[in-house]
Amino acid sequence: MHFLTFFYPQSPAACKPFAPVKMADRAVPVVEKRLMEVKLGEIGTWVGGRDFTPNGMISSVRKGYERYLNKYINVKKGGIGGLSMVLASYVVLSYVWSFDHIKHDRMRKYH
Repeated sequence: MHFLTFFYPQSPAACKPFAPVKMADRAVPVVEKRLMEVKLGEIGTWVGGRDFTPNGMISSVRKGYERYLNKYINVKKGGIGGLSMVLASYVVLSYVWSFDHIKHDRMRKYH
């Protein structure tokens, strides 16, 4: 086969369209998708499928913690990124918790 024959076929019959690529054998239900994979029209169905019981909330926090741990902490070549995220979130959370106290200690122009 000549090199240019691939790019410029002689007849339309020689040019076969590519077969569609199947990404999965079945469609994934909306409830099983992650939040970033859900379309805007499917958000209501996705939220309705979440488990809002205390055990469901605890298991979702545990899953998130395990994903964070495996992505940033339990790696072969770790850096300071994962620990700095924890430190930054601690600083922001402690500021939010103590904001009422900080707000009343501000210097005011008019008393």
